[in-house]
Amino acid sequence: MSIDTVELGGKIRRYREQLQLLPADVCEQAGISPERLAGIEVGTFVPSGDEILILSDVFRCDFRFFISNEKLAPFEETRTLYRKYGGDFSKADRLAVQEFLYLCESEAYLEAEAGSEAARCPSFVPRGTLYTRHGEDAAAFVRGHLQYSPRECRANTFDEFRRLGFHVFRRKLANSNISGLCIRHHEIGPCILINYSEDWYRQRFSCAHEAGHAVIDTGVDDQVVVTLSRTSGLRETRANRFASCFLLPPPLLQALPDPASWSDSEFLIHANSLMVNAQTFAIALKEAGRVGVEQSHRWKKLRVPKSAKADPELPADLAPNSRQRAERLLENGLTTHLVHLGFRALRDQHISAARLAEMLLLEPVDLERVAQLFGEALV
Repeated sequence: MSIDTVELGGKIRRYREQLQLLPADVCEQAGISPERLAGIEVGTFVPSGDEILILSDVFRCDFRFFISNEKLAPFEETRTLYRKYGGDFSKADRLAVQEFLYLCESEAYLEAEAGSEAARCPSFVPRGTLYTRHGEDAAAFVRGHLQYSPRECRANTFDEFRRLGFHVFRRKLANSNISGLCIRHHEIGPCILINYSEDWYRQRFSCAHEAGHAVIDTGVDDQVVVTLSRTSGLRETRANRFASCFLLPPPLLQALPDPASWSDSEFLIHANSLMVNAQTFAIALKEAGRVGVEQSHRWKKLRVPKSAKADPELPADLAPNSRQRAERLLENGLTTHLVHLGFRALRDQHISAARLAEMLLLEPVDLERVAQLFGEALV
């Protein structure tokens, strides 16, 4: 199959522009002269195989897209993203989003290699015009699909939505106003990115919020949703209601002891046991009719101590140094699920160690340390 060099060059140029990289940035990272890069981008020069691999590494994308005649790029979703929210994403955050999508695609590939089929969430169709009711009904629908009991809460919300086939990653973003985003990838389905810079109870809520968008907002114009601190509107209200009812189901709230007798410390103990922040819990109690507006408003201002919160994706028995390494991996987007999938593919000889390091966004020399941290072994 012949390669259309003009199309190939256009793909490279579009990737560079999406990431707000100057030609000089790419030349420095790729070790390519400015003249040669300019020629490659307009189709005058044919890049070598090594140059294509190097450029795909710079852009954090699959090299196979460059050498195929496929015209629909994996960054079509991000083109929409930056058209709508471009001013909120710095160059560093654009690279973080690109790496997030690369991890999503790697995860989908490894899941297919492992022959694992996720329990995909069936379609939910909102009924009526009351948006808060849409959120309530969708949360009950998803909880039922996951076979939750009426009052059940599970700590690792991230894994719960992975069970539905959503690709969920946490990544530290420079813009603290971004809580999360949901991209409906044209090939692999919903991809959810949560800002790791936030408190993990907030991350847990943000994950459920973005999943609410993935479950309910399925129209053509809803391929990309970004949740910002200033975001408002009916769809955001609906996603918030979904998150609240998913994490704090109404039967559970009704079964709690009478909140009227709680002290502030008792309120915080209950919030922490349910793994939600005070604001989320106070609003949910008001919506359930368990407390009044004044009491809810007062409790919203309280704070669950950070020291009382335990991240379910960080094992409690990790030694301090190991915990720091695990936290750095999490903030860079890695997940236990992806790591174990990758090492399984390595054992089954579906991929090489070098390819695994690439898929995990690691240097090859770091692979053994990651293997030890996650209880895996290089073979």
